[in-house]
Amino acid sequence: MSWILLIIAGLLEIGWAVGLKFTEGFTRPVASVLVVLAMAASLFLLSIAVRQIPLGTAYAIWVGIGALGAVILGAILFHEPLTVTRALMMLILLGAILGLKFTSGTSLSE
Repeated sequence: MSWILLIIAGLLEIGWAVGLKFTEGFTRPVASVLVVLAMAASLFLLSIAVRQIPLGTAYAIWVGIGALGAVILGAILFHEPLTVTRALMMLILLGAILGLKFTSGTSLSE
C-alpha cells in the first residue's frame, strides 16, 4: 500500500508543479487553491509512505516522478523543448527511479 501511496503522491506532485504555471504567481485564486491542495495532499501521502519505505528512497522516487512528469507535461502543454538529450536524461531518471524501487528492500505489497 505504501508504494501505491507514494506513486499517487508523485502524481500529485506533477499536478501541482504543472499547476504552478496556471497560478500566474499565485494571482489566480482557483488555480492557486488547487495547487496548494495538491501540494498538501502530495506531502501527506509521502509522509504516510515513509512509514514503510526508506526515507531516501521514497523522497528520491517522489521527486523523480514529479520531475519526469513535469518535463513530459511541459513539453506537451507548454511546448517546452524535448530534445534527444533531454529524452535521454529522462530515460536515465526513469532508470534511477526504478533502480531505487527495486533495490529498496521493500516489496510492492508493503
